[in-house]
Amino acid sequence: MSRFGNPDRNRAVAVWLFATAALVFLMVVVGGITRLTGSGLSITEWKPIMGAIPPLNQADWMDAFDKYRQIPQYAQVNAGMTLDEFKFIFFWEWSHRLLGRLIGLVFFLPLVVFLALRAAPPLSRLHRHALPDRLVWRCVMLLALGGLQGLIGWWMVSSGLSERVSVAPERLAVHLGLAFILFSALIWTGLEAWNGEDHGRPPAGWARGAAVLLGAVFLQCLLGALVAGGKAGLVYTDWPLMNGAVLPPADWSAGAGAFLHDQALTQFNHRLVAYGLLIGASLYAFQAWRWRVAEGMGFAAFTLAGAVWLQAVLGIVTLMHAVPLWLGVLHQAGAAIVLALATANLWVVLRAQPRLFMSGPRSMGL
Repeated sequence: MSRFGNPDRNRAVAVWLFATAALVFLMVVVGGITRLTGSGLSITEWKPIMGAIPPLNQADWMDAFDKYRQIPQYAQVNAGMTLDEFKFIFFWEWSHRLLGRLIGLVFFLPLVVFLALRAAPPLSRLHRHALPDRLVWRCVMLLALGGLQGLIGWWMVSSGLSERVSVAPERLAVHLGLAFILFSALIWTGLEAWNGEDHGRPPAGWARGAAVLLGAVFLQCLLGALVAGGKAGLVYTDWPLMNGAVLPPADWSAGAGAFLHDQALTQFNHRLVAYGLLIGASLYAFQAWRWRVAEGMGFAAFTLAGAVWLQAVLGIVTLMHAVPLWLGVLHQAGAAIVLALATANLWVVLRAQPRLFMSGPRSMGL
């Protein structure tokens, strides 16, 4: 129990956090559909409140369509688009934004309730359902990051409204990266709320290895966003080579900016990190099975390694088919799943209690 009488854990809080994480996952999927259908620039204004209401009559639709026809994407990509075709892309961007608003409400309203319950008499039934003390500031920070995500979303969209026909890849990477940070943090905090505070004694080296894997997965997600933003998945669609070469010539005229915008380089970097992840996750799982260091660690390690392999195969298939909609969305959803498993794996390691009798050393040597 905390000094205020709050329980150390609250499974209602955990369910709320996991439900919010599920909505964030859904938003990542819808965001993938929005990007792949070229819908992201169909709404050219940012109205946090009134924007939740779609056009309700023909005049409203024509006004929205006229605003879209003023941006470069219409002139250079969708010239001659009909109103019905515009309604299709508008629907996906509006749904994406509406889902973001829904996530904000789903997180904010229960947070207010869980915080209000802290005012109930200590040890009462109501107080036992309050937000645990140690999670208060974590949840407040999650709320702040969610608000920041809305601002970053508009910052990303605005990059494609004047001089570009799509959003800037680096801004897409920031937007998707923050979504993944929120997703991972919600899962971690949910696990804390479900299980309570328990400081384990992670075997030497394993926590470092699990953290490196999580960081590598997150980096790979960012590199994938650069590939998606630069449409690099539509070129060099052979594998394992790239247009018959190990590395097609990159355009270095932009200097370091080539790492963000050059199609060959962004795709090559995405491939390289994928290979590193396959090797690292496989070795990690093998070591976990070999030494049987702590309860639950082997299962978490093998689940993560299996997901990394499946995601790699899916990425190759997606590339070789030039990113059809369903495969592109599935690959983006797979990235979120791998990140969730890497997050859970690190959480399990940090709470692990080493076995008293082991067949090998406790350290991975990482």
